[in-house]
Amino acid sequence: MHTTAHTDTIVFEIHQLLEQSKLKELHALLGELQPFDFAEIYELLPAPSKPKFVLQLDSRQLAMMIQELDLELQMEVLHYIGFERSPDVLDRMDNDDLADLLKELSFKEMEAFLSSMQKEESEYVQHLMKYDPETAGGIMTNRFVWIRNHYTVREAVDKLKAFAAYAENLFYMYVLDENKVLVGVVSYRDLLLAHLDDRIDEIMYRRVISVHVDTDQEEVARTIERYNFISVPVVDSDKHLLGIVTVDDVIDVIVHEAAEDIQKLSATGAGKKGIDFQTSVISASARRLPWLLLLLLLGMLSGSMIARFEETLERVVALTFFMPMIAGMTGNTGTQSLAIVIRGLGTERLHKGALIRLISRDFGVGLVLGLICGILIGIIAYIWQGSVMLSFVVSLSLLLTLVIGTLAGTLIPLLLYKLKIDPAIASGPLITTLNDLFSLFVYFGLATLFINQL
Repeated sequence: MHTTAHTDTIVFEIHQLLEQSKLKELHALLGELQPFDFAEIYELLPAPSKPKFVLQLDSRQLAMMIQELDLELQMEVLHYIGFERSPDVLDRMDNDDLADLLKELSFKEMEAFLSSMQKEESEYVQHLMKYDPETAGGIMTNRFVWIRNHYTVREAVDKLKAFAAYAENLFYMYVLDENKVLVGVVSYRDLLLAHLDDRIDEIMYRRVISVHVDTDQEEVARTIERYNFISVPVVDSDKHLLGIVTVDDVIDVIVHEAAEDIQKLSATGAGKKGIDFQTSVISASARRLPWLLLLLLLGMLSGSMIARFEETLERVVALTFFMPMIAGMTGNTGTQSLAIVIRGLGTERLHKGALIRLISRDFGVGLVLGLICGILIGIIAYIWQGSVMLSFVVSLSLLLTLVIGTLAGTLIPLLLYKLKIDPAIASGPLITTLNDLFSLFVYFGLATLFINQL
């Protein structure tokens, strides 16, 4: 795939070839490009050249390019190629990508496109559209090759060749019995190493790793990651093979989920309602406002807590100097723990032993960080004020609050996860504000306790 610098050069070259009608040279250049290249070139071409470019692509190239574009540009391309050619292009698109496209259209437009497609493809896409888009059913495709368990290797190879252009990948062939139940899987390598007269049920793997059609897409991604699969079969409750999820779709899932978690961690929205570069001022404000109001309320609680310890502050003004540092450090360590837990929940399996180890580890981390930072700030406090007791209060406060902050950043997302609530909702600002409350209470509580010695 070309770099951005190369793409700029290619865009200029394609523009020139289109203007000069040098179609032979143009098609030779297009034959070397990947789907992402087509999409990027289309976006960068001057507006007058876009229809000319689209008309020079064959149906397969158009289908691949459309899958890489956003909805607005997808509709633009379909407009350029016309309604007569659109059905052939739509038939060649991956079913899951096509289902996502059609869901964004009006009912009238969707019906028009579906009715123009091949009946089998149209029915399968409509079937896909019934599933939750963030489940295995919502991201699966029917572009795979299946064979019967009584086939010979020769028969399997012949079918593989016959469907080579149709299948999304040729790494696995899924084996079905007479009831269309998934009973095995054969890799392309297995076929190459076997004798042509061997039966499939003699060389197939009978322990098939599959996912249920309602499995969440994140769990599908974890399954493919754990087993290093190129694709994973999707089945119903009776083990009937419904489709497959391929690794390219899983990469899309990972990118989508990571972006969604970042939005939640920063309290800017989530999922389809998240904030991006195209979100309007009103929408962005409306999605951020609830979080800010919650944090404002918690901030007011922090302010009222400070007011309650006003007498302590008046008697020992030096306490004010260390207050922002202790609150900030507590919030920072909590946010660090939160980020680690959110990332770990996406890749680790949770069980009692793992939870105990994680909590014990983070308690130890908080203790070590607290001791080091506490001793350091205690020395600074003593050098600055010359008070052993002030140094002790500041040092002990930082030690305790770092332990509390670290555990809060660990326990809150774990608790939400156990309650079946997306743990990323425990956003960074929320953890930080809660830890501000904890740290101020500990800090001023200790200062008040030892006020007569300060």
